[in-house]
Amino acid sequence: MVTLIAMTSSAELLALYDAQQRLIVPEHPPAGLIFERIGNVLRVTGRSEGFVETTQHLDLSGDEVDALIVEHRDYFAARGEAVEWKTRAHDLPADIPRRLERAGFVAQEAEAVLVGHTRDLLTARPLPPGVEVRQARDNDDLVGMASMLTEVWGEDFGWMVDELELQLAVAPDLTVVFVAEVEGRIVSGARIEFTPGSDFAGLWGGSTAPEWNGKGIYGAIGAARAKLANDRGVPYLQVDASDESSPILKRRGFVELTTTTPYLWTPPSS
Repeated sequence: MVTLIAMTSSAELLALYDAQQRLIVPEHPPAGLIFERIGNVLRVTGRSEGFVETTQHLDLSGDEVDALIVEHRDYFAARGEAVEWKTRAHDLPADIPRRLERAGFVAQEAEAVLVGHTRDLLTARPLPPGVEVRQARDNDDLVGMASMLTEVWGEDFGWMVDELELQLAVAPDLTVVFVAEVEGRIVSGARIEFTPGSDFAGLWGGSTAPEWNGKGIYGAIGAARAKLANDRGVPYLQVDASDESSPILKRRGFVELTTTTPYLWTPPSS
């Protein structure tokens, strides 16, 4: 790990992010997941939908980019699967989004790529009485979190239980799930993911039941994850943040490096 606490330039942070947070292939992938590095592309199969991302600069001509997009789209089409192509706003060539749309991909909601010092997220205001923030202990906690997410977002998150169980079975030290519980009910949850040798830990999946918003739970789960990262000597936290969470994190010292937009292609029969 290259510890760069003194780094303050957003441009330097973005370069470090591009070097360490793209095309990550786990040493021990969860059962059923296949990670393929194909030139400047990472392709993942075996999840609820396929996944593709690239290096920051593809160094290809327009026609070559089109061919690359079609190649991976058709790979998943042959499997009858949807696929997400993850883009960042500073990727090159700059017209990749237009070419994805021309190939039938549809832009999803953009998120801000935020990075902050781990030390800046270590504290949180006191929780209301009866709220406990802790690490998830078992399948029941994962099911409770998926139920909460289904309620919050209005779509079925049952698939997440299987995916997290696979991750936790293979590398429980690299994915750690935190939940907030009130009287036996999971009212908030999120996870932190570590990459060996990286200066970044990723904060993912933070959501809270609507009636518990604004009560400090989001901050408490963030602080719990930051403490774990700090204990492991990881200097930076990285978040793909929604419009709701971005202002909160920026107030805590996070800076926006770029934006990320997933482009989704689904088979015609889906």
